[in-house]
Amino acid sequence: MQKNVIALTVAAMAASVSLAASAETLTIATVNNGDMVRMQKLSGEFTKANPDIDLEWVTLEENALRQKVTTDIATKGGQFDIMTIGTYEVPIWAKQGWLLELDGLPDDYDTDDILPGIRGGLSMDDKLFAAPFYGESSMVMYRKDLMEKAGMEMPEDPTWEFIGKAARAMTDKDAGTYGVCLRGKAGWGENMAFLTATANSFGARWFDMDWKAQFDTQQWADTLNFYVDLMNDAGPPGASSNGFNENLTLFQNGQCGMWIDATVAASFVTNPDDSKVADQVGFALAPDNGLGKRGNWLWAWSLAIPAGTEKAESAKKFVAWATSKQYLELVASNEGWANVPPGTRKSLYENPEYQKVPFAAMTLKSIEAADPTNPTVDEVPYVGVQFVAIPEFQGIATSVGQQFAAALAGQVSVEDALKSAQALTTRAMSKAGYPK
Repeated sequence: MQKNVIALTVAAMAASVSLAASAETLTIATVNNGDMVRMQKLSGEFTKANPDIDLEWVTLEENALRQKVTTDIATKGGQFDIMTIGTYEVPIWAKQGWLLELDGLPDDYDTDDILPGIRGGLSMDDKLFAAPFYGESSMVMYRKDLMEKAGMEMPEDPTWEFIGKAARAMTDKDAGTYGVCLRGKAGWGENMAFLTATANSFGARWFDMDWKAQFDTQQWADTLNFYVDLMNDAGPPGASSNGFNENLTLFQNGQCGMWIDATVAASFVTNPDDSKVADQVGFALAPDNGLGKRGNWLWAWSLAIPAGTEKAESAKKFVAWATSKQYLELVASNEGWANVPPGTRKSLYENPEYQKVPFAAMTLKSIEAADPTNPTVDEVPYVGVQFVAIPEFQGIATSVGQQFAAALAGQVSVEDALKSAQALTTRAMSKAGYPK
């Protein structure tokens, strides 16, 4: 009897060693934000259900992640089996043949449940090339107490004129309270994300139908003058150094009357553990100018599979798990509905439990108000709301962002910043061979 037990134990150990030896390791590149960190923490549920798959994580700050995965996929480096990429990269990389189509997903994955605007931004020729982990637009987050003290009431759909008046009315610089906090830090995903979306609502655009730069137009002058004047009157000091994280901290500390930024921030500013003003936060749509376009963007952090991986089937299993309805329920059971990755699925916004989350409805309205295929008042040859979906955009927009940050800091005039933006964009597009 004892010999049989020993034999069975040895056999079980051998089987375990054999399984471990044969397990396939997926290397996943991801960004170091709260939702992705949570995904890593919960991924033990995936490996428990899939003991033949191991996970290796490469977690990076956003700018470093973009640089690393772009270099790897462009050079066919093959370091990663799954990449966290955004709405900007997906159509460009899919067109290059760098991404695998996400076909053959499980029947219960329900691709049709993905919000149309988010799904469209991650597709080419109606084929899905990345699965959204969370989606976002931008909206107004504001202090209800300061708005009331200023004798004003925030409408659900404010205009930029209202935002300007309210910001100036709520500002008390002696008390360290500023009416509005907006992105000023230079970068295509920082100040230019905000300013490109804002410019859409002012009737501006990056290029006309012949790919000619449009920074020499009155619409861009109106956009940048409004922004610089507003931030000088009602913004915090050093605003040209503030991006998403800096403004989040200012708002949570009670120093901003309004913050216009990513809808995904709503759970951070309403969390009493982190935010001093959690019980005073209200939400509204991003502002407009009555021209039919709001100043909000559309973005999704998504999981994609590079075409060079040799582990496509295992990678698809993980992508399907991490972006599924079941994953949302897993997060809700562990962290509460307010911390579920937002902005991806229709069924989430139909869920009565999620409808109780104070920012759920406004997040959905904001996402639905953005149209990446028709982002501007006048016709354009590009796709994208806060970006232009061409490979050259990252470099050009980063340079333009530096000019606009300098204007905000008072180092150059708005007029000179726009002249520089026009010249450098024209030069870069000409060198790249546009129009194509």
